[in-house]
Amino acid sequence: MIPALTLLLACAVDSLVGDPRHLPHPVVGMGWWITRVERILRRGMESLREGWPIRLLGCLLPLTVVGTVYTVSYFLLTGVESFSWWAARLLEVWLISTTIAVKGLADAGRGILHALEAGDLPGAQRALAMVVGRDTEHLEEPEVVRGAVETVAENIVDAVTSPLFYAALGGAPLALAYRAVNTLDSMVGYKDERYRDLGWASARLDDLANWVPARLTILPMLAVLALTGHSPRQAWRMLRRDAHKHPSPNSGITESLMAGGLGIQLGGENRYRGILSRRATLGDSLLPKTPGNIREAVRVLILSSWLFACAVAFFCYTVS
Repeated sequence: MIPALTLLLACAVDSLVGDPRHLPHPVVGMGWWITRVERILRRGMESLREGWPIRLLGCLLPLTVVGTVYTVSYFLLTGVESFSWWAARLLEVWLISTTIAVKGLADAGRGILHALEAGDLPGAQRALAMVVGRDTEHLEEPEVVRGAVETVAENIVDAVTSPLFYAALGGAPLALAYRAVNTLDSMVGYKDERYRDLGWASARLDDLANWVPARLTILPMLAVLALTGHSPRQAWRMLRRDAHKHPSPNSGITESLMAGGLGIQLGGENRYRGILSRRATLGDSLLPKTPGNIREAVRVLILSSWLFACAVAFFCYTVS
């Protein structure tokens, strides 16, 4: 188990400075390595038919990428620790902080909120387009709000509680390995013709990696919704009723909780490169969607993240 203080310091570093552009970020290297491995595997696809043969070949993608990330980070920390224990701990704090994105996610939500509050709908559409894959240029204010709230809710697991969970279990190497899994999913975990088979294993691994953290996120979110004057009872009811409707076995948990807690409806119709996509709705439209929903969603994100971090740190402290 990682020391509790290391975990909390990593959260503090992310909350204070986020991901400065002038510093190297591990995800950039992961993206480069994923692209290189994918190119190599595609050469071996030429003689394979679609379906399970390519899916089995695609298993090599997460095995290679995640295995490399874990191994490199483990030996990096071990090498630094052989010279200085303190330097290794500081490096581990920084590495774990790069796997967390509370500040980045909160800033993205606030950017959309500030544009809407200033009456700049095109600016809000552009800000939303930076964090979602859907078409945003024709969205009205309620749909921009929906997109922002969905993004914040969905990424509570991907960007906060999952990396913290794996950092607690295995320190920076395991947290970075998780981030590699998540990066793989974002790059190749699509259901289109190009990645349906080659990215299948990466997408399934991401679902598996987030399964436990997503369910551990329920209690902190319910607690925060209660503390901030929202309805944990309605959130729980929407979780039980609607979470399974989401295409993801994990994102539906946090999105349905957020929808129920704020009293709004998420999901519905989106367009991707002009193609209409329909997704099941989550929650009931008890209240209209307003820019204030984004502010509340960011508030729930920050408080839930710190509550989860403190709970995990306390667990690390008690078992160490």
